Amino acid sequence: MRNRTLGNTGVKVSEMCLGAMMFGAMGNRDHDDSVAIIHRALDAGINFVDTADVYSRGESETIVGKALAGRRDDVVLATKFHGAMGEGPNLSGNSRRWIVREVEDSLRRLATDHIDLYQVHRPDPSTDIDDTLSALDDLVRAGKVLYAGCSTFPAELVVESRWAAERRGIEPFRTEQPPYSIFARKVEHALLPTCERYGMGVLVWSPLNGGWLTGRYSAGDVTETGRMKRMPQRFDLDRPDNQRKLELSRELEALAADAGTTIIGLALGFVLAHPAVSSAIVGPRTMEQLDGILTAGVPTLDDDVLDRIDELVPPGANINEADAGWRPQGLSRRVRRRVRR
Repeated sequence: MRNRTLGNTGVKVSEMCLGAMMFGAMGNRDHDDSVAIIHRALDAGINFVDTADVYSRGESETIVGKALAGRRDDVVLATKFHGAMGEGPNLSGNSRRWIVREVEDSLRRLATDHIDLYQVHRPDPSTDIDDTLSALDDLVRAGKVLYAGCSTFPAELVVESRWAAERRGIEPFRTEQPPYSIFARKVEHALLPTCERYGMGVLVWSPLNGGWLTGRYSAGDVTETGRMKRMPQRFDLDRPDNQRKLELSRELEALAADAGTTIIGLALGFVLAHPAVSSAIVGPRTMEQLDGILTAGVPTLDDDVLDRIDELVPPGANINEADAGWRPQGLSRRVRRRVRR
């Protein structure tokens, strides 16, 4: 497993980052099996683990904490906050009030005294970015967090956050975690160049596009999964954009075979070919899935292969806009229909 530097932090992370979203009630409910999967990933050379408080309402963090017992110092540990962790109106978001409370819960669940990378899971239009950054800066100064990052922020908010940090003389976001894959390339327009400009590390989520780039759906005869039920807009096989993914998957499998790899290797090699990308998050639910990913590895793709991918999916294009991960508030019907007085 090769390592890369996470932006300009100097921290070395494996090209693959183990995503823990599927450990717990959202995926693999067997804690012992989930711990074994994490250990298998660490033994294979993965030293970067990413989770979030909202994954199975804290259960994923608890599993990760169990798995890292005795191995914590060898791992760059990342988690996130923002999503609702209860029914109360202040049990979510990016406010100082929520951050200083939720970091303590994450530290307890992860059984650690510090988080290497603490990330804002999504933008929060109701909270001033200065408040979020200053709260994170306090956590860095207290040693509870080493670096702060953001996830699924558009380029303009990344720039705004950088300006706010410079204006206040506080810690900026050091990383961004966007969706990026052969089927979701919109971040190539502005976000990835912006991260390069500011020396931010980039750990991309869903490089296998939720399973579309594993060959799982290419036959078209797929048993409905929990993920398909939760996110029909991304996985409904009757949608024209998802039908297009099926067609492209077959062509990409053929291209991968010609390149001497699998479609998984092709997908990982593609995202890691971008100079802005530090690591690609893979989120297996089973040991079999992890072994398939590890076997594929991260091949170095020739320019001819990358050019052929560009022909199939144009640079900067998303096949399905639901893969963007976040919809700006200004596009919501409520905002567009509001009468201003």
